[in-house]
Amino acid sequence: MSKAGRYKANFSKGGLMVPESRIIATLLLEDVDAERWERAITVDNVLAKRSPSTARTKATLIRARLRSMPASIWGLIRDGSRPVATHAVLAATVTYSPLFGDFLDLVVHDLYRRFEPSLKPAHWEQYLADCKTRDPQMPEWSESTRTTLRTRAFGMLREAGYLSADRVCSLQPLQIAPEVIQTLRDAEQWYALRCIQLTDRDATA
Repeated sequence: MSKAGRYKANFSKGGLMVPESRIIATLLLEDVDAERWERAITVDNVLAKRSPSTARTKATLIRARLRSMPASIWGLIRDGSRPVATHAVLAATVTYSPLFGDFLDLVVHDLYRRFEPSLKPAHWEQYLADCKTRDPQMPEWSESTRTTLRTRAFGMLREAGYLSADRVCSLQPLQIAPEVIQTLRDAEQWYALRCIQLTDRDATA
């Protein structure tokens, strides 16, 4: 484990942000230089944010996520259908944010395995306690930060299709797009594949 620890609150500033991720994927695939990047984000406002600072924050987060994946995933995000792009962004997000990835891998998958009907806030709180045991370097977050992280995590699960849109947070079966599965296999991105393929893990074999 790195000195900084495994778990960071690096998804508190946004959900999956699929439309914005398509735009950032385009810039990465075009290999724009720093000047063109800055102009696109803050002058042209390609992400359509209310202020340059917000645009920079979102763009920086999305770029970091996408750079955790090979360029083949960027292509799926830019050119794929909405489900394909969403699942590709999800793969990048769990890779960049192990706090979110491990939640899917260790908690949500277990709920599916045991045929539990829903995901509850208590599952997140217990997960954070367990994370501290696995990673003593994990920061002591404030209650508001813990709540924000839970809200983002649950929101991303809804965006991806694992959870119902209502307040019950019912767990739903989800088939990951075959294009995403194959691209992750080809790139040997086994962690991402395991995290996002929660209802049919035999397919990763």
